[in-house]
Amino acid sequence: MTDYIKEFAGYLELERNASSNTISSYVRDVTQFSHYLLEQESVELPQAGTEHIERYMTYMEGKGKSTSSVARSFASLKSYYGYLLNRGVIRRNPAKDAVAVKAERKLPQILTGKEVELFLEQPQCVDPKGYRDHAMLELLYATGIRVSELIGLNVEDVSLPGAFIRCTSRGKERIIPLYATAVRALSDYIKNIRPHLVLSPREPALFVNMSGERMSRQGFWKIIKFYQEKAGIEKEITPHTLRHSFAAHLLENGADLRSIQEMLGHADISSTQIYCHMIKKDLRTVYQRTHPRA
Repeated sequence: MTDYIKEFAGYLELERNASSNTISSYVRDVTQFSHYLLEQESVELPQAGTEHIERYMTYMEGKGKSTSSVARSFASLKSYYGYLLNRGVIRRNPAKDAVAVKAERKLPQILTGKEVELFLEQPQCVDPKGYRDHAMLELLYATGIRVSELIGLNVEDVSLPGAFIRCTSRGKERIIPLYATAVRALSDYIKNIRPHLVLSPREPALFVNMSGERMSRQGFWKIIKFYQEKAGIEKEITPHTLRHSFAAHLLENGADLRSIQEMLGHADISSTQIYCHMIKKDLRTVYQRTHPRA
């Protein structure tokens, strides 16, 4: 990586405490902009101006990139040039005066209560894989944690007697309660199954693959897709679908926004408020379908 991109990645990790996925995304966006500058503008990153960034946004749209992709790329460039400005490499942030592209905020897709039940009952507890998968899916819906947090959990982060998990993300710790079914699923897996899956008794990871090593994002993604197909659910299910469903269902049943924000680990409550819009949309649908004069 050139043009301070490598140093920028280190800054994001050490000073901004960004996740590995965020760092990869920012580095990829800046690198792609660098390639554009060299190929289309014959300019290097530190010499780019506001007009170069705006033309790049137009170039991305012309390539069929989504509004959200263009907006994310803009945010990455603004952060990168802010870093160069603080380092004294440039005198002004060229992204500051550029016209930003606003991402269209789409409401996330959620599962109904019946769809969740159907999905969670797919893993059959007849072999180690079934027990492990059952515990993973129950835990994901019980807590609403991110997939990166799920696969990052260690055994010591689970309290079966206390019925909660301790989740640490971006340097912040939060305690999330578990319902009884999730506790039983975790107990069966931790006490009876996991000891036979791990390669070493010293392995800290809560969830491991069939080779005894920590589960990967890709591995868990395949698990989700397998059980979606098995359940015959037509909606597109991703690891984040259960997180969205967790939040929406809590809100539907009377949970307050602040509590949901804390459990989800949202830094800004505006990220949590999107679930209010989802509930209002569902209420309108129910009203239109059921009111005799609607």
